[in-house]
Amino acid sequence: MQLFLFTVDPRFGREVVAAGAAGIVVDWERRGKARRQAGEGTQINADTPADLARMRAATDGRLLCRVNAAGPWTGAEVDAAVALGADEVLLPMVRTPEQVDRMLDLVAGRCDLGILVETQDAVVRVADFAARPLSRIYVGLNDLRIDRGSDNLFLPLVDGTVDAVRAAVPGPFGVGGLTLPGGGAPVPGDLLAAELVRLGADFTFLRRSFTADMAGRDPAVEVPRLLASLDRLRRADPAEVVDDRARFVASVLATRAGGRVATAAPAPAVPVAASA
Repeated sequence: MQLFLFTVDPRFGREVVAAGAAGIVVDWERRGKARRQAGEGTQINADTPADLARMRAATDGRLLCRVNAAGPWTGAEVDAAVALGADEVLLPMVRTPEQVDRMLDLVAGRCDLGILVETQDAVVRVADFAARPLSRIYVGLNDLRIDRGSDNLFLPLVDGTVDAVRAAVPGPFGVGGLTLPGGGAPVPGDLLAAELVRLGADFTFLRRSFTADMAGRDPAVEVPRLLASLDRLRRADPAEVVDDRARFVASVLATRAGGRVATAAPAPAVPVAASA
């Protein structure tokens, strides 16, 4: 499973990639995000083109740039990301195949394109997206929860939604995010890691919990330890997989946004539309 670190700290990014992470994500997405995520306690970055240039100079690992959701500004953002050395652009808040087709036209083969499935509209159209020449498809749980009006971040991993998306995406597919073994709250990170392995996730992100947990630690020690824990999970026997899944479901259903006790029952599995 490839690990991509959200950071604009050149030294930290270089050390984490040298220790085994696949690359870096520089995050330009902010248009409308504060309004959409108001009161949610989510991470909103303020990364800049200068940050992208610094991270390109800092590492030869794969460099991803998340731009803003599709709009009249998208062409200029793509041009800037390519000029500054991005290997791949990530388009968030996708809703229609037409948005993806326009983005592919804008990219025009100059770099790769990945998308984030973060809306219910995108969930039901994911087979259409997967038919496009995309470098990766990632399920963004925070915005999907907000779009659905849910209070449980991890419910799509329990109610069949992510399994259905995974079945429609041959790869590369990603979801969630990881921190160091033994970390993570309110759902234990080790159980989330087991769930990502069960789903056959090809990649995931290392975000603010990982960065916080890394304080005072050596990436050359901790990143290989995380990768080794994922390798152990891949070698788990079927009984362990079933047990980890049961414990993960129980943990998810016991919590909701903000770590409070959940009261809502899991939603039914959501069908994924067939490719056109």
